[in-house]
Amino acid sequence: MKKFILLLLFISFSAHSQTNRFTGTWSTENCKDCSKEYVLTLNIAQSNSKIFGTAEITSANEKFVTGVMEVTGYVYTLGEKAQISMKAKNGSVSAVLYVNEGVIQFTKRGGSDLVPKETILTKLYE
Repeated sequence: MKKFILLLLFISFSAHSQTNRFTGTWSTENCKDCSKEYVLTLNIAQSNSKIFGTAEITSANEKFVTGVMEVTGYVYTLGEKAQISMKAKNGSVSAVLYVNEGVIQFTKRGGSDLVPKETILTKLYE
């Protein structure tokens, strides 16, 4: 009986640790309070505590267009906060992501002026 309880406990911890809140395609496209001069799109996948993916800013104004950027990072222990690094051919940026109720708050921490300082991203696709 003790082995069965330990097995169930282990399975519940494993299932909880596999919650990948950051996985999907996130964008400012549907944001009501965001600037409409550009659209920031993050296409990221979370595997346990690691994040990999791409990001891109599209705009009619050429000064905002970044091309495809490489995204790498890690998720903090509780799974609601992540630290990412975005690398493009003309610079790099670090940012913090907070996930809450189906939206991500994107806050730039440092680096070149490739991305906005702060914005809200909504999920487009899983």
